[in-house]
Amino acid sequence: MAGGAEETLAALLREAEALKARLEEERQKLNDVTLASVAERLEAVNFPNLKPRRVLKGHQSKVLAADWAPDKRRLVSSSQDGKVIVWDAFTASKEQTFSMPSTWVMAAAYAPSGNMVAAGGLDNKVTVWALGEEGEGARRRTVATGTAYMSCCVFAHSERQLLTGGGDGACALWDVESGQLLQAFPGHGADVSALDLAPSDAGDTFASAGADRAVLLWDARTPHAVQAFDAHDSDVNCVRFHPGGDALASGADDAACRLWDLRADREVAAYRKEALLFGVAAVEWSVSGRLLFAGYHDHTACAWDALRVSRVAVLCGHEHRVSAVRRSPDGTALATASWDATLRIWA
Repeated sequence: MAGGAEETLAALLREAEALKARLEEERQKLNDVTLASVAERLEAVNFPNLKPRRVLKGHQSKVLAADWAPDKRRLVSSSQDGKVIVWDAFTASKEQTFSMPSTWVMAAAYAPSGNMVAAGGLDNKVTVWALGEEGEGARRRTVATGTAYMSCCVFAHSERQLLTGGGDGACALWDVESGQLLQAFPGHGADVSALDLAPSDAGDTFASAGADRAVLLWDARTPHAVQAFDAHDSDVNCVRFHPGGDALASGADDAACRLWDLRADREVAAYRKEALLFGVAAVEWSVSGRLLFAGYHDHTACAWDALRVSRVAVLCGHEHRVSAVRRSPDGTALATASWDATLRIWA
């Protein structure tokens, strides 16, 4: 009986691979022109001369995550040193510092109201602080408790709900007030490394990236992924929605950023060069969606013309891998975080 079951499984796997091949053939029939060839008639983007305006120093180890506040002035960062810091980007000063119970705080996020920050890591939890309240007990609240480390978190367009992802291969939606699990989203075959919400007020659609080389699109009203993209050759470290909401950008250890069109259900562009041998740790869009920023393990960040699929600038200054790239809400500044224990503000 065991032999028969193994044969049946092998036959089903072969059938699944054949169906995947047929689907790819049908997709390729529609792939009559490349994005770069269509964009050739467009003028080259006039890239601004971004310069490092502030260097934020205060962490004692690798900075792993960062996020801007809605007020466009403050940002939160988390580090391997077990600290979460709220910064004033204008003055490069620390406003508040929180201690986590463990090192490697890999997730950090600002609430849309600007009144809360969330962070999590190797303690398998996400903790939320209400900014400005007095007393450690009043500020700190454990919202999410998982079975593995927390690698990413994001508020679901309000202070009431929080999305998380981590080492158990699943995403989860939590109620911030009660700390209760509202919905689990299992689907990745390995650790979830990044999350991003679609740019709409509804908050129902989000994307995730994982160490299984996949990028998944989710509808929060159902526990199953609604779209999947798997063209990367290694772990996917980051994912960001295009400002228009109809496309995704991802970056992976294969040194490539990829653009996925949700309507076409396929990859439409890959941003890479032969000289780029190091993995991509973070991606971010400009306000218009014409520029794609990427942070690399070779200590640099690059700006790509998303339509012409060409690199237009390289931002140098960090002394270790760039772990996070975040654009300010108004698009006037770019924050990069690095394993050199600093954050830099470019404008």
